[in-house]
Amino acid sequence: MIQFFKRTLCRCVPLLALVWVQSSPDVFASSHREAPLIANDPLADNTDLYAFRSPDNPSTITIIANYIPAELPFGGPNYASFGENIQYLIHIDNDAANPGDEIVYRFMFHKENEDPSTFFNLRLGLQNLKTTYTLERSLDGGNTFTTIVSNGIVPPPNIGPRSIESAVGLGTDYEALINGSIKLASTGEKVYCGPADDPFFVDLGGIFDLGDAPRQNGNSRDGLGRYNVHSIAIQVPILTLRKAGAPFTPDNILDGDFVIGVWASANRRAIQTLQAGGVAPNEEGDWVQVSRLGMPLTNEAVIPVGQKDFWNRLTPYDEISETTLDEYFYNPELALYMDDSQFGTAVPAFSALRIQRNSLQSFDFGNGHDGLYGLKGSAVVAGTALDDAVFGNLLLPAPGKPRSVDLWPIFHTGVPNVRPYQLATGKNGNPLAAGKPFVNNFLPNGGDMLRLNMAVPVTPRDDPKFSSMGLIQAAVLGLTDPAYNQTTLLQEIPNMDGFPNGRRLEDDVTAIELQAVAGAALAAIGLWYDDYTAGGANPVTQDLIDVITYRTGVNQNDKPFKTTFPYVASPWRGTEVGQ
Repeated sequence: MIQFFKRTLCRCVPLLALVWVQSSPDVFASSHREAPLIANDPLADNTDLYAFRSPDNPSTITIIANYIPAELPFGGPNYASFGENIQYLIHIDNDAANPGDEIVYRFMFHKENEDPSTFFNLRLGLQNLKTTYTLERSLDGGNTFTTIVSNGIVPPPNIGPRSIESAVGLGTDYEALINGSIKLASTGEKVYCGPADDPFFVDLGGIFDLGDAPRQNGNSRDGLGRYNVHSIAIQVPILTLRKAGAPFTPDNILDGDFVIGVWASANRRAIQTLQAGGVAPNEEGDWVQVSRLGMPLTNEAVIPVGQKDFWNRLTPYDEISETTLDEYFYNPELALYMDDSQFGTAVPAFSALRIQRNSLQSFDFGNGHDGLYGLKGSAVVAGTALDDAVFGNLLLPAPGKPRSVDLWPIFHTGVPNVRPYQLATGKNGNPLAAGKPFVNNFLPNGGDMLRLNMAVPVTPRDDPKFSSMGLIQAAVLGLTDPAYNQTTLLQEIPNMDGFPNGRRLEDDVTAIELQAVAGAALAAIGLWYDDYTAGGANPVTQDLIDVITYRTGVNQNDKPFKTTFPYVASPWRGTEVGQ
């Protein structure tokens, strides 16, 4: 059941105290200031989540949960850091039979001022933001926890050379501080908690200027370039994460027993009492979820402003029965700006992104239209994922919900290796026919999570075919490259390990999601764009080329990522930015 929460604010101002009370659990928003409430609590604000098979250690999965948006590297004297009295959590679901977490990692941080007599943060070997953490792990969905790291070390902020390298500072170098803080948990996980360059790259200014990406007049700019975040990175053996009872090795690269769902959150105490005289606030009451994050940009660019805080009241498992927000995936607002019969002409930056209004001269995926619903219950969908006897009413719930077959499952269930969700290669013009197996990260017992099939091999970052376009590029190769499009057999295609099959640091998720809204996933399975005539010899039409070559103008991070754990780039130094 979904719990509906109330928040009350009690401001009592006697001589000594101001009391803020949350009488029952309330959920704020998450990511880069994407919703009203969490913008006031940056220390607990999830910014991004990543989950990928480790490129240099493929027997493990690396999960990175970032917090605290848009940290200024020179933001002294009180630099950003993980907050005390906050539970930072990473949740893993690996069993579709159980609507809830199987594994939970819980981090809590403690700060110490070693020299309160100075206004400097680092001086003479002492830190005035010395931060340590405890890491606990639960293997029963959060019912019981075991401590697996005690007194973990968080590196200090990367203030500048005098504070870090010189004898009047710490007398070391920053990379040594990072490497010295990487811990091996008692249960085998590798852990890093600390400052990092913000790995998300996007022209925030252009995107939120009514979709001006790429910018039509002027150069695009990475809105998060030269900003930092605080990262929680954990590298976990696949054997720990796989479904209970699954074999040690997968049957094939799409083995369903190796699918995990990952989401991150932060909890605060329900009651905080602010006291006069410089006394630290008193924290008590139940732990309350105040932010969560799974898929990138969900709450930022799919859920409308008036529903953002409500979205954050739900765990992914609440979304099984809470369906009021599904409409924004069935009929996404962004699709209106990719449709010239709606508002497409008002957003020239999206001119390359045009949804199918007459795919195969039969199917209209414009907002409010029926998409594939007209096939519901017919013989042509028998045995496919669109058959109610296979997945129930999930994918064709009602008329007027055209994106129930692509955007909704991408964000809510993952994609199964079942017709029609196979590449159009070998389908001979029938999108509902069996094609080339491509992806299976189906985990239908929760909503918004990153879903990753851990059996899919790593694409080496130095592979000439490695691409930040993730599964989009894998589909392009599977459809057009002679190495892959001559057979319907399952093959290892480069970038099958890319977003939205998990999320690698390099993946350009903004461009991928905009392409998905434009119908790229529909085209991949054979529901081609309107400028293709059904039965024609070559479905690679100009509309398709326009969509798959669309870019936002910011295509990579402002710093190269590391090749070894924790993979995130080191944080920007306060003395090298802002001048």
